[in-house]
Amino acid sequence: MSDMQNLLPEPPATRLPADTEASDALASAAPGAEKPVAGRFPGHSAAWATLAGKAMDAGDPVTAYAYARTGYHRGLDQLRRAGWRGSGPVPWSHEPNRGFLRCLHQLGLAADAIGESDEAARCAQFLRDCDPSAADALTG
Repeated sequence: MSDMQNLLPEPPATRLPADTEASDALASAAPGAEKPVAGRFPGHSAAWATLAGKAMDAGDPVTAYAYARTGYHRGLDQLRRAGWRGSGPVPWSHEPNRGFLRCLHQLGLAADAIGESDEAARCAQFLRDCDPSAADALTG
């Protein structure tokens, strides 16, 4: 019986709703002016992911960790409201999911940079569990 098959159905993919106003505000923000977007749209994970990435690029992993954790938790709240029950695909191909997935990736990077290797590994695995293509796209 080496051809074991999982007979339980996979949970459906979760697709977050688009927030056009927040996305447009982030896209039109001048470089370095993303903080007001996160303040105006605190549930928009993409803004937090952008701030986390900039903090990491600036060599400030503690600030990056804080930004990424904020966006990650706001994203989890949105996923739950969208029907996610703690497992199942969160497709990278669905643009509104990318802010959460980027926060998860940035959280792992920042955790690694501050010596939280267990958390970094959990984040990397969670990202791969959400969508392997997200992990591939974000890690190169």
